[in-house]
Amino acid sequence: MRSPRPFLVALATCAAACAGTPATPTPAASSSEPVRLTLVGLNDFHGNVEPHRTRLSDGRVVEEGGAATLAAYVARLRADNPGGVLLLDGGDLFQGTLASNLTEGAVVVDVYNHLGFTAAAIGNHEFDYGPVGASPMALTPSEDPLGALKARVKQARFPMLSANLRDAATGKTPAWLGNDGTHLLTVKGVRVGVLGLTTESTPSVTNPANVGSLRFLPLASSALEASRSLRARGADVVVAVAHAGGHCADLSNPRDTSSCERGGDAEIVDMLAALPPGTLDAVVAGHTHQVMGHFIQGVPVIETTGLARSVGVVELFVDPVRRRVEPSLTRIQAAIPLCSQVDAVHGDCDGRQLRERAEVKLVPSRFLGAEVRPDSDVEALLAPTLAEVDAAQRREAGVSCASPLARSFTEEGALGNVVADALREAVGADAAVMNPGGIRADLPGGVLSFGHVYQALPFDNTVAVLTLSGTELELLLKLAHGVDRGAVFAVSGLELTLARCPGPGRLLSVTLEGGKPLVAEKRYRVAVPDFLARGGDGVEGVTRPLPPERAELAPFQGMDLREALIAYGRAHGGVLPTPALGRVRYSGVAEACPTASR
Repeated sequence: MRSPRPFLVALATCAAACAGTPATPTPAASSSEPVRLTLVGLNDFHGNVEPHRTRLSDGRVVEEGGAATLAAYVARLRADNPGGVLLLDGGDLFQGTLASNLTEGAVVVDVYNHLGFTAAAIGNHEFDYGPVGASPMALTPSEDPLGALKARVKQARFPMLSANLRDAATGKTPAWLGNDGTHLLTVKGVRVGVLGLTTESTPSVTNPANVGSLRFLPLASSALEASRSLRARGADVVVAVAHAGGHCADLSNPRDTSSCERGGDAEIVDMLAALPPGTLDAVVAGHTHQVMGHFIQGVPVIETTGLARSVGVVELFVDPVRRRVEPSLTRIQAAIPLCSQVDAVHGDCDGRQLRERAEVKLVPSRFLGAEVRPDSDVEALLAPTLAEVDAAQRREAGVSCASPLARSFTEEGALGNVVADALREAVGADAAVMNPGGIRADLPGGVLSFGHVYQALPFDNTVAVLTLSGTELELLLKLAHGVDRGAVFAVSGLELTLARCPGPGRLLSVTLEGGKPLVAEKRYRVAVPDFLARGGDGVEGVTRPLPPERAELAPFQGMDLREALIAYGRAHGGVLPTPALGRVRYSGVAEACPTASR
């Protein structure tokens, strides 16, 4: 059997360079040659239909990603392997941009329909919109907390999959999915089965009220059952699209997994370790926004940082006689940047890197032997929605920032502190706690538009109030900081001491501001996003037992977090102040945290 050409070596070169030689045409396959399947994987798209734009010091604008450029890359991949491309998504298609949120994800499905996606996993943020309409959760019995997602499933011309999703009342796959969590299709004469998976942590990383009627079963057993079903129905190849991921620090050798973390958020790594060999032939992962391009337990796994900045590619070669994948021929490309223009020297379009360089020469990007041209049909498809977005973004918020306010996830951040202060002041609370995952972008210095505020706080969370004893408040913060992902929650009216490294027992102490101790039995009014008040981010151990009179979940004065932040700025002379850092301190600062647990 003749070995295939090293396609992905050439692919990586073309993706990173602007003036390479055209790729060698694929030789015609004979009946004895392996069948080449190209799996193109995205994850955590989060509504990023528009490219990320960065203005350089000389005024030029660099664009990265976006739906029109994605379409151009997909077209080149399809031209390279006609009829052999599967376009797959690892979940979290929606939520995160004004374009997506204004349409409750409909614009994303329009794009995916146009591009001809094969299948997508259901991610935790697919449940964020709640019922159809403005409210992010059902307010009356007549409203369906899954209404917006059901509308997107009906709209999609590709299956949205979750083999571990169950209706709590019946124990069965919800009928509204229209599938059993799997999809079987024929590609170049090969029967390919696709199964979907959704992170088991979904109830704590979306609004718990929207998924109360659902259950999320263990990944490994669900994947095994779905794979066996697909094989029994004739699948030669089984691929998982999974909204569950991992993190491997070293990308230099895809067969070296020594840098890949175990436990914590490394759900896909742990799942593959628990599965019998041969269960899956490839995985398109997601959720952790970390680049992966590794053979985990011999299975090729790809994941990108998400936000439509790049795609991953796996090439599988199927023996035409045995109808099985030839593992030794499998090729992985972890993340191919989506660029219409690149820096001629470095071959990239990452604005965060380009704006730090003294000199940038932008030239058209080339991919697989052709110049990349953003798809004009996709641009036309997006135009009506983007016109609405532009009008909304330009509307002045009525406040400005004294200086840029940066978000942070694993450290204390100025923007997190401001948001926590805004929540506390909005309700006159003793303290406030803000989850860092609810803040998605920095705020620039100067006058703010509604678009700036929306990008920073895209979720439709509202201001809620919990009445907690000192003991309960300390436990809430212990639970929030007790997981392995390293999140540092923003606080107002409080001071925290944390162990430098994440994990159980990370919270070492909590006091009121100024070091005044909490009184165990005294009750404190604590302002939080309703996401936390309903048990999100793993704090349900405190919030679930609370009697209704100690959990004010109705939006305070109808305010969502964006409105609370704007009101806070207006109350302070129209300017959001820049708070000093120091509410969070660390013990053991000099200790190095492990990059992986083995």
